Amino acid sequence: MAQGGGRRRAFIGSFTAAGGPGLVTAEVAAQGGALSLVAAVNDVPDPSYLALSPDGGMLYAVSETAEGAVAAYRVDGGRPELAGPPVPVDGSGPTHLSLYAGHVLTANYGCGSVTAVPLRPDGTLAAKPSGRLQHTGSGPHDRRQRGPHAHQVQPDPSGRWAVSVDLGTDSVRVCTLEAGAPALHRECALRPGSGPRHLAFHPDGERAYVVNELTPTVTVCRWDASAGSLKPLTEVPLLPGAPAGDAYPSGIVVAPDGRFVWAATRGEDVLSVLAVEADGLRPLGTVPCGGHWPRALAERDGYLYVANERSGDISWFAVDEASGTPCYEGSVQVAAASCVVFG
Repeated sequence: MAQGGGRRRAFIGSFTAAGGPGLVTAEVAAQGGALSLVAAVNDVPDPSYLALSPDGGMLYAVSETAEGAVAAYRVDGGRPELAGPPVPVDGSGPTHLSLYAGHVLTANYGCGSVTAVPLRPDGTLAAKPSGRLQHTGSGPHDRRQRGPHAHQVQPDPSGRWAVSVDLGTDSVRVCTLEAGAPALHRECALRPGSGPRHLAFHPDGERAYVVNELTPTVTVCRWDASAGSLKPLTEVPLLPGAPAGDAYPSGIVVAPDGRFVWAATRGEDVLSVLAVEADGLRPLGTVPCGGHWPRALAERDGYLYVANERSGDISWFAVDEASGTPCYEGSVQVAAASCVVFG
C-alpha cells in the first residue's frame, strides 16, 4: 500500500544489542528497487521482526529480549510513533510475529511458545496477552533441540488457521484461537533433526515450503486448508555438495507468480534459487547474498531484499523474470539488520 502521498516505504528491524539503530524507515525509489534511509527510532530493544497492519497504518515489532515483548507503532506520518507501551508476551526471545483473527501472535523462541495479544479497534495493543500455547517436545540435535523453540508463526492463506514452526521439536503446529488463547489443532511432524525455521506458502494455497536450519534443505509439503493439515512430501537440498550441517539456512520466499522459491543460507552467504515443479522443487543454483549472514528475505515488485545481519546492510536484487536469478543492484547500511517489510 502506498503511504504518505504516494511514497513507497520500507521498515527495517535491527538488533540494538549489537549496535543496530532500532526501527528504521526507508523510502523505495519510484523507479527500481533502491532504498534511501529516512529515520530511525530506538524506543524498543532488539526490534528484530516486524509486521504491518492490512491498511498499512500500524506496524508491530517484537522485542527479542529475554523478557520478550511486542510493540505497536503508528506509521501514517513522517516517522514511526510508539502507540502505547510495549506489552510483555509471557515468553522469552520472540523472533517472529503476525496478525491473525484480531490478535498479534508472537513466536517465542527461547521458551518455545506462541502468545496472542488482542488488538483494539484502533489497532493498538491490549494491555496484556489473552493466552499462550506452550510447545512441548525435543529433537535429536543435542545442543539445539533439547526443548521447543518456536521460530515463526503466521496465518495460512485461507485465514482460518495459524501455523507455528518449531526448530526444537521438528514440527509445525496448526492452531486456532479459543477465547483468545492459541489452541492446538494438529501437530505435523517433519524429519527428526531437520530443525525447521520458517515456512512460506505457495500462492495456490495448496503447497508450503519449510526451510530447515539444522540441515540445508527445504521440505516440500502439501497443505490442506479444509482439514488444517500439513503433509511433508519431499526434502530438497539448498546447497548441493555442501556439508550436511552448520550452514544455518534462514529466510524463505515464494515468488508472487509461484514459479520460484528463494532461500538464504547464513553460513555460506548465499541465496538459493529453486524452480517450482508440480511434484517439488528443482535447485537452479546460488548467488552471493550481497553481504554477510543473510537473516531474512522479502520480495517486492520484482525485487528481492536481503537483511544481512553481520555486515549490517539491506541489499536488493532485480529478479530475472525468465530464470528467477537475483541480480545484485545495491545496498544501504543498517547495522545488525534483521528484517525488512514494505508498506
